[in-house]
Amino acid sequence: MKLLRHFSLMLLIFSAACSGVATVTPFSAPENTPSLPATAHPQGETTPLHSPTNTPGGPLTLRVWLPPQFDPALDTPASEFLRQRLEEFTHQRSRLVLEVRIKAPYGPGGLLDSLTTASAAAPQSAPDLIALPRDALETAALKGLLYPYNAMTQAMKDEDWYDYAYELASIQDSIYGLPFTGDVMLLAYHSSIVETPPQDWSAVLEMKQPLVFPAADPQALFTLGQYRSLGGVVQDELGKPALDTAALSEVLNYYAEAELAGVMSAALTQYQSDDQVWAAFQENRAPMAITWCSRYLDFIRDTPSGDHALSPAPTADGVPYTLATGWVWSLSAKDRERQRIAVELAEFLTESTFLANWTEAAGYLPPRPSALQRWSRQDLALILDRIAKSAHALPSADILVGLSKPLWQAVIDVLREQVDPLAAAQEATASLSAP
Repeated sequence: MKLLRHFSLMLLIFSAACSGVATVTPFSAPENTPSLPATAHPQGETTPLHSPTNTPGGPLTLRVWLPPQFDPALDTPASEFLRQRLEEFTHQRSRLVLEVRIKAPYGPGGLLDSLTTASAAAPQSAPDLIALPRDALETAALKGLLYPYNAMTQAMKDEDWYDYAYELASIQDSIYGLPFTGDVMLLAYHSSIVETPPQDWSAVLEMKQPLVFPAADPQALFTLGQYRSLGGVVQDELGKPALDTAALSEVLNYYAEAELAGVMSAALTQYQSDDQVWAAFQENRAPMAITWCSRYLDFIRDTPSGDHALSPAPTADGVPYTLATGWVWSLSAKDRERQRIAVELAEFLTESTFLANWTEAAGYLPPRPSALQRWSRQDLALILDRIAKSAHALPSADILVGLSKPLWQAVIDVLREQVDPLAAAQEATASLSAP
């Protein structure tokens, strides 16, 4: 067995012929642990993070589920911060044992799928605290798989959160998560080519430098963000998906003008993902790209030198506006005692100083302004603070699903010069009211 460096937690791997590998990073080894898909890790012994004191009630095991990118057993600076934080939490509680399980973010055997299955068939194996992305949080909460924090914590009443963090945490006026990472869309550019990044559409057109974004993104998120920056609505008075023809037409007209100026082209309709956009940017096919903050931070962490820089994404009037997503700690414990400790752990893992160290090492935007202010890279922090203050969480899943196809089709039609901007906007709007 191979010990993990600087770490009293060990890793236990369970294998299954069909379902892949599930990992538990405990604190204690549970019996009859099912095999579920996850990423593979070096095999090691399983040891409690902190040996609980013998008490009449015995030790209390708190189950925590995480995706692979936040695995505290990885040999990275971010994992080291998280390991130390978890150790500190258990050292303060003599009878507590933490059991950390690593599961894929999505898909069969992933966080949401496993939570659904465990809650119905094996509640004794369900997590007490689970890390979920915003879209999965919404699904889990509406399925009744999570418990609102509400009166159990005052954490979200603190003013030290960005607006987008409050939005990530809330579902139907209840707090269902404590945010611990954020991610926003922004403009990355090569400073050796772009001396001053454009702040508004007019500046983009005047530069006549190629700008790439995932025009064929099935969710049309960049277009949605530009549309929202103009005050465009996303739902009607009945709460159904809706679009404003005038605002959408203005965005699509900008795309058409950008195509005439050589800033955009029909080739953008081949870009469906952030991976493709980043590759084009890295290969110098375009000096400017719309990408996600986490992508940019991950790159500069491994490649600190170079001519990469970031800025808010240009908007019509130059006032920053962007869309955000992120991960939150969600409460799934049913027992009151377990709920209480799970809430304490969630609060402990969203404290500002810890988030400052951990998010900078992990390459994510912290949801707290004070955490960003503590980053060592203050040149980055100042720009990211401006972007974070302009960020708003993605619309709810049902609204996003309803809007995605009409927006996607409108962008494709305009960039391929198949439909003029106004007609494309009218068709998108009309499609939402069609029977």
